[in-house]
Amino acid sequence: METTELLEIIARDEDGKHQFKANVRNAQSLSAELVAFSNSEGGQLFIGVSDDGTFSGLTRRDMGRLNQLVANTSSNNVRPPINVQTENISTPNGLVMVVTVADGISKPYMDNNGAIWVKSGADKRKVTSREEIQRIFQRAGLIHGDEIPAQGLTLADLDLEYFKAFFLKNYGESVAKQDVPLPKILENMNLMKGGILNISGALLFAKNPSFRLPVFIVKAVVYPGTEIDEKHYIDSQDISGKIADVFQKSMSFVLGNLRYSQAEQGINFPGVPEIPKIVFEELIVNSLIHRDYFISAPIRIFVYSDRVEIISPGHLPNNLTVENIKSGNSNIRNPVLASFATRILPYRGLGSGIIRSLKAYPDIEFYNDVEGNLFKVVIRRQTNNRRN
Repeated sequence: METTELLEIIARDEDGKHQFKANVRNAQSLSAELVAFSNSEGGQLFIGVSDDGTFSGLTRRDMGRLNQLVANTSSNNVRPPINVQTENISTPNGLVMVVTVADGISKPYMDNNGAIWVKSGADKRKVTSREEIQRIFQRAGLIHGDEIPAQGLTLADLDLEYFKAFFLKNYGESVAKQDVPLPKILENMNLMKGGILNISGALLFAKNPSFRLPVFIVKAVVYPGTEIDEKHYIDSQDISGKIADVFQKSMSFVLGNLRYSQAEQGINFPGVPEIPKIVFEELIVNSLIHRDYFISAPIRIFVYSDRVEIISPGHLPNNLTVENIKSGNSNIRNPVLASFATRILPYRGLGSGIIRSLKAYPDIEFYNDVEGNLFKVVIRRQTNNRRN
C-alpha cells in the first residue's frame, strides 16, 4: 500500500472495512477485531492511527513488537487460526501497520472465550442471538435451515399414503418391501432424526405442517391500487399444507387474479394470461425452495394493479448478487429440500429458473435487501392490462 492510498483511507474515516487503532498491547482485544473481520467479509486494521485520524507516532521498535503480537494472536487467540498479512507504511508522522484480514472460509470464528464477533458498521459487536449464530453456521455450510427438527411433528404426522406413493414412484419399490422400519427409511432420506421430522420432512410429507410450523406458509393478498391498503383488498388467502399443495394453491391464487385475453383464439378458449404462467412457476418454486428457514416469517405474494411482488425471507446467500442469479449462478441454501423438489415440483435445480422467467417475460426486477434480510421479485404488469 502506498502512503497516498493510506492517507486517502484515513481521510474517509473508519467504516466496515477499515478500523483504526492508536496502538495495540492486548491480545484479547486484538483477537476480537480479527474475529470480527474474518466473520464479516474481511477488512483492514490500521495500527498507529487514532480514531480522530491523527498518527500516534509508532517507531521501528513498535513494529517488531506488533508484528509478533499479531502473529501470535491470529494463531493462538482465534479459533480456528487465521492467516493475516501485515505491512509497515512510513509516514511523516510515524509508522503505521496495516493488518489485512481475509474473509474467512471456516466461519464462524471465535476468540479464546468462545465469543463470536462480527462487524457492525465501523464498530464490532458480539453475536448472542441463537438465530444469528445459526445463520453464520448456515453460511459456512455447517448447518442448513431445512434440516432443523420440526419439534412436535413425529411419524404420526406423516401423510403415510402420500409418502408411500412418492416412494414407489421414485424408487421403484414399495415401502412395505424394505428391510428397515419406516422411521429408519425417513432417517436415511434425511427427513427425520430421533423420531422427529425435520423442516424438509414436515414440509414435504406431513399432513398438516403448519400446525407446528405456522410461519412457513404463503400469505397472498390482492390490492385494488398500487400500494398496501389494510382496509381495502380484493382477495386474501393464507396458503398452507404440504409444499406441493402450497405451490399449486399459490399458482392458482396469482393466475386467478390476473387478466386474460383471447388473443386470436375462439370464444371457448380459456385465454392467455397477461404474464406467462411459466414466470410464476419458476419464481414461486424458487421462493419455496430457497427461502431462509431460519427466519420465522411467511413468504408474501402481493398482487397490485401495476405489478406482482413475491417477497421471500432471507437475502441471497453467501456471495450471490442479483447479476449472478440473472446469469444462472445459484447457491443451494436448503439442499435436502432442493433434492426432493426436483421430483415433486417443476424445479430443476440448475440455476436456470431466473433465466427462463426473464426469457418469457423480461419486465421483472429483483431486489436483494441485505439490511432487511429479504429477497423481492417485482413482475410488472402491462399498462393496458391493469385493473380499473
